[in-house]
Amino acid sequence: MEDIGFDAYRFSISWSRLLPGGNLSSGINREGIAYYDNLINELLSKGITPYVTLFHADYPQSLEDAYGGFLSPKIVKDFTDYAEVCFKAFGDKVKNWITLNGPYIFSREAYAKGVYAPGRCSKWFNYTQGDSATEPYLVSHYQLLAHATVVKVYRENYQSTQRGQIGIIQGIDWVIPLSQSTADIDAASRVKAFTVDWLMKPLNSGSYPVEMVSYLGERLPKFSEEQSAMLKNSFDFIGINYYSTAYAADAECPSQNRTYLTDYCAKLTYERDGVPIGPRAASVWIYLYPRGIEEVMLYFKNKFNNPVMYITENGYDEFNDGKGSLHDQERIDCHIQHLSYVHSAILKGVDVRGYFVWSLLDNFEWSDGYTVRFGLVYVNYTDGLQRYPKDSARWFKRFLHQELKSQ
Repeated sequence: MEDIGFDAYRFSISWSRLLPGGNLSSGINREGIAYYDNLINELLSKGITPYVTLFHADYPQSLEDAYGGFLSPKIVKDFTDYAEVCFKAFGDKVKNWITLNGPYIFSREAYAKGVYAPGRCSKWFNYTQGDSATEPYLVSHYQLLAHATVVKVYRENYQSTQRGQIGIIQGIDWVIPLSQSTADIDAASRVKAFTVDWLMKPLNSGSYPVEMVSYLGERLPKFSEEQSAMLKNSFDFIGINYYSTAYAADAECPSQNRTYLTDYCAKLTYERDGVPIGPRAASVWIYLYPRGIEEVMLYFKNKFNNPVMYITENGYDEFNDGKGSLHDQERIDCHIQHLSYVHSAILKGVDVRGYFVWSLLDNFEWSDGYTVRFGLVYVNYTDGLQRYPKDSARWFKRFLHQELKSQ
């Protein structure tokens, strides 16, 4: 494959590959260490800066079997030990660490919807295990504590010598009001509180949003004073995964069979008066609304003290139609439009430092499997995984070179 010329690459380390048993007592897989060491060395040899994620909805089955994984506070120590294995093994070369990729998405998809592993959901959704009214909040709570503990350990024991930075990625489902009625405007605000603010407010101020506290009561876990202090400003940067925006309309709060998905008392839709909010990609959850990426960044700037930000995922997917995927003008248009709004946000004072396309290669996309393609590079799954740059890859290469010349 020809050299595309990117200068940074983001990937996730598999906890299961490094610690198959989930904790230090079960032993470290040295072959796993060697695998990632080779990958990092290869990236650096090509002048590519690695941005490494520690957790992306993948942890050892042994921890699920032992204590329920992220449903238990025991996960905090095991995750911290795993992170230290990574800092010790790779920290002399990796200078950009990400603790969690989209904790809100993981809590919602795995514990409210039951779509991601471990597939837990309330019984009225015909699932055999889980509670969609409580478990998403527990899982996010322990994800936050695991993140903050790892950041504390990194800052106290590694950052001064390894000279890196550490942050967290927030997966954003942005919303705007369906109408300018007070009810719909309030509904959009509630959705933001239960999605964006749910994870960001504790990192910013050490407490959950007041909307969640007042509505959820005892269903929402509480932070101790020590935990609250540890959470505040426990990041050097925030990553933002942005793909789509929906309309939010006011809806009645259910009196029974409550679930995280109904707790914000709003109905989400991608259409207004029969007209979609924007063109739809192959995935049913992506309706393109490029202006939303600027709105998200301005929201973070104004509400969370303008943190250092990276756009860590943004992209477009099409259906798998063979090498017809090589000619992907829609993807080029998608990135041009989103980047124009990133530029607009920068002019308005947003502190954004980078933009990662999702993704470099066509790959396995969760429940969609190999049926959709996000990559700038086409992967032939039936012919030895041969790789062919798409039109978008060559466009992005030219774009990056032009940007470097202008600096």
